[in-house]
Amino acid sequence: MRILIVDDDISSGAAVAEFIEEQLGHQISLCHNGEEALRLMQTEDYRMVISDMRMPGISGLELLKRIKSTQEGKVIEVVIMTGFGDMETSIEALRGGAYDYLLKPVNIEELAILIERVAENIRLKTENRDLKENFEREITSAKKDEAERINYYETTIREITSVGKIGVFSDAMRGVVRMAEQFHEDRSVPVLIEGETGTGKEVMARLVHFGQESDTLKPFISINCSAISPTLFESELFGYADGAFTGAKKEGKPGKLELAQGGTLFLDEIGEMPLDMQPKLLRVLQQKEMYRVGGSQAIDLDVRIICATNRNLKEMVSEKTFRSDLYYRLNTGRLYIPSLKERKEAILSFSQIFLDQYAKKRGRKFKFISKEAQSILKDYDWPGNIRELKNTIERATLLYNDIELKPEHIRFLQAENEEIAAGDQPLIPGRIILPENELHIEQLELEIVRKALKKFDNNKSKTAEYLGITRSALRSRMNKL
Repeated sequence: MRILIVDDDISSGAAVAEFIEEQLGHQISLCHNGEEALRLMQTEDYRMVISDMRMPGISGLELLKRIKSTQEGKVIEVVIMTGFGDMETSIEALRGGAYDYLLKPVNIEELAILIERVAENIRLKTENRDLKENFEREITSAKKDEAERINYYETTIREITSVGKIGVFSDAMRGVVRMAEQFHEDRSVPVLIEGETGTGKEVMARLVHFGQESDTLKPFISINCSAISPTLFESELFGYADGAFTGAKKEGKPGKLELAQGGTLFLDEIGEMPLDMQPKLLRVLQQKEMYRVGGSQAIDLDVRIICATNRNLKEMVSEKTFRSDLYYRLNTGRLYIPSLKERKEAILSFSQIFLDQYAKKRGRKFKFISKEAQSILKDYDWPGNIRELKNTIERATLLYNDIELKPEHIRFLQAENEEIAAGDQPLIPGRIILPENELHIEQLELEIVRKALKKFDNNKSKTAEYLGITRSALRSRMNKL
């Protein structure tokens, strides 16, 4: 990802640029004022801009406004670096289209997590933009079926602000979308979104927040509960007051709840929230107020809470790993997103969309899916859901170039469904037998991750421990499923 850093503090900007480039592997451009930034953006294609708030000439807020006023700038994510004294301006920046903000001096752990979220968000937007372009191309090229096609897209494609168009190809998903739009009308109702990894839970959360074709500027603030250390969770959610603990910033710090005032706080992977934090979240839901860590003054809240999980919270309640009172409070507004294998009627529609999308992107000739390939796609269980389906079609278009998608182009799916003749054998170091033909090590690694997740019922902590990797490394591999 190409990132532009704008900071008049030369040493600070250079340090941030060096960390992102060397540790995170992104391409960096560095400049020291808004005027230079605007000139660079005319010649380079940046996907993210990290700008200081206070700069001579064009301020960070003015730079944000100029970026968002252009057609190209609407798809660029802007993050503001600011001091605590500029918090009011930072909130104005969020409402003006900034993705998030960072307090200076920049914490590199917070910076890394933020860039990972931005990269994922950009991938999602890019996919949906490609889908939109593909839909428009299909409508104009198929003149013979123009009326039928227009009616089809009007009834199956939904527009979600800040995400784009999504396909709704099954009765089950049409029901989910209708219910999400109903929840949008009543901000007092907390919403719990359940579904497997890769089913589109954040997309539904954004639909609940923005509604269909909404132009709301109310903030949508998200927290991934599995990505935050339990010791930092409370201050991340509630913020902290002046002098709350050793090393705290002198002026204190607002938490994500305060930043979401008037809008929505999205708690992804709520099942990973520390048990001692759950009654504090319940109090927020019931009392509509909070205290900063170490603070004595209650802060009134006007925040909608949306949670998402791929775990079975009801089972966690029975196992006493999730509080029953919080579960039943969150379950007031519930959305269950069925897995792809539960809505098989959508598989071929998504497959055709992805085939058109990647054929165009890579200049391939693919236009159709053969009946034999259709059978393979429909019979596969899709443990990684829509994300895995998309990656499967992308891989086929990367390796092959044909008019028709054929079984040999997706043969690896059949291999995953077939049992080894002698029965499943454990993978034991020192006793691994390599196949006679080719071996795709990345595909093998993803299969191991997929089976380990299934073994531990999608519990990421147990899966990461079993595989001997960090949760961050596990999330990186899950994004490829």
